[in-house]
Amino acid sequence: MRRGPAAASCSLLAVLALSACSSNASGDADDAPSMEPLGPVVTAAPDAAGTPFTDRAALKAALLDVGDLPVGFTPVPDPEDDLGLPPASESAESDKSSTDPAACGAVLSPVADQRAGAAASASGWFTGPGFATIDQDAASYPTGTDASQAFAAVQERLAGCTRYSGTDADGVQVQYLIGGRDQQPAGDASTAFRLVTTSEGVSLVSDVVVVVVGSTVTQLVATGQDPIDAGVFGDLTSTAVAKFAPAPAG
Repeated sequence: MRRGPAAASCSLLAVLALSACSSNASGDADDAPSMEPLGPVVTAAPDAAGTPFTDRAALKAALLDVGDLPVGFTPVPDPEDDLGLPPASESAESDKSSTDPAACGAVLSPVADQRAGAAASASGWFTGPGFATIDQDAASYPTGTDASQAFAAVQERLAGCTRYSGTDADGVQVQYLIGGRDQQPAGDASTAFRLVTTSEGVSLVSDVVVVVVGSTVTQLVATGQDPIDAGVFGDLTSTAVAKFAPAPAG
């Protein structure tokens, strides 16, 4: 499986840290930004209407595409599906990445990885101006109950990972902070949060929304040196929800 947004953020942090050093920029990774507390847990109804996607290609086609995104974003090829490369080994001896607590390493992992049992799953990645990225993954479950449980699992993990630390693949220290953020409700149920990732004085902001549409759960992540415009992200969320409805037949 291709790397997720968290791994992409760590790679980008390394690039930005080098840029900061070359320009004599300064910063203290321990200067924690002010974060709003996570909002209340949201419960998704187990009987939401909608037929699950059972075909990965159909689910992939329902994700955001470049025409839905702000000007300047381009697709990132999937190494396995688009380039034919073998899966990257997550246990490579040279990979020194870790998190403490270990369970927090799954924050921003695809929903299908956070909760097993999806009938189909798919992901899409885009890169834009100023090192910005927009990523989306979706997991379609056999029943609304399964989707509700997946949605709950994502929120349960967040509650235990509001502040954690770790290392990137090269062993460089990284700090993580998670807080709440306001966003209009979307789909059948939704929750929004912000993840700030800091290493060697350089920070990246990931604004995230997780939405349930019928028995499908999708996660949308916008990452950059500055937060994405709230209106733009709200529009992207609305577009993402609309593309899942109506549910596929059969």
